[in-house]
Amino acid sequence: MAVTIKPDREFLFTEKDFNYLRKVANDYSGITVSDDKYDMYYARIAKRVRTLGVGDFAGYCKYLKNNHAKEFTNFINSITTNLTSFFRENYHFEFMVSDLIPEFKKKYATKKSLKIWCTAASTGEEPYSIAMTLAENFDLKAWDIRFLATDIDSNVLTTARNGVYEEQRIANLSKTRKSKWFRKGSGENKGTVRVDKKLREMVSFKRLNLIQEWPLKNKFDLIICRNVFIYFDGPTKEMILERYHDLLNDGGYLILGHSESIHSMNTDYETIGHTIYRKTI
Repeated sequence: MAVTIKPDREFLFTEKDFNYLRKVANDYSGITVSDDKYDMYYARIAKRVRTLGVGDFAGYCKYLKNNHAKEFTNFINSITTNLTSFFRENYHFEFMVSDLIPEFKKKYATKKSLKIWCTAASTGEEPYSIAMTLAENFDLKAWDIRFLATDIDSNVLTTARNGVYEEQRIANLSKTRKSKWFRKGSGENKGTVRVDKKLREMVSFKRLNLIQEWPLKNKFDLIICRNVFIYFDGPTKEMILERYHDLLNDGGYLILGHSESIHSMNTDYETIGHTIYRKTI
């Protein structure tokens, strides 16, 4: 690529700096960083350059290399994109209610146990949307529902665990859901809402890197990995799909984002709906 150095910028950011940082990100997370992310990298990491007082991006690259254990989490948190909302891509939630949940109720009528993994928790809107859907359709006193939500970004996981959002974030939810699942803040917390304790206790938030070791022992009935594959190259996608397959119970489901079809890949999944797949044996 040919980087255009902008003289009005606060810090010098060269092509060499960009290539180093995106290689570090790719080696760690598997995320493929295209040339058009140059300006985004500048905007995101300039805050760290300023905070650390390292002069420019070359200084930051050197600092990151020499202080890997101390700075690396800050670096990954800075470059991670966390675009999310409650009930985003609602088709999948409708499918859960119309197809998945009735099937699970019938399949596990005796043991009344269900295990779910949301692999890109972000700031929590998606896991809590799933939790609402489950709570509205299962007797939680009778069912043992284990719900794991993970993300690579430790900052967004803190937000997710707290479950506190600006009130405008739930503007599109029904009045029933607002009153049942959220509590309005008062005083200095006015203008915010907090997810109901019952939902917060349903979800276990943990930090996890999808291309590193997964410290997971149990298998899942449903894995949701939406709007993550768009950042990975083909071999990384196939590797993760194989690992998901190993962690799904027989007949378990995998849900990807709306633009993340795997039709062209050699995988052991059958297509059930738009970006909804079932494990084949």
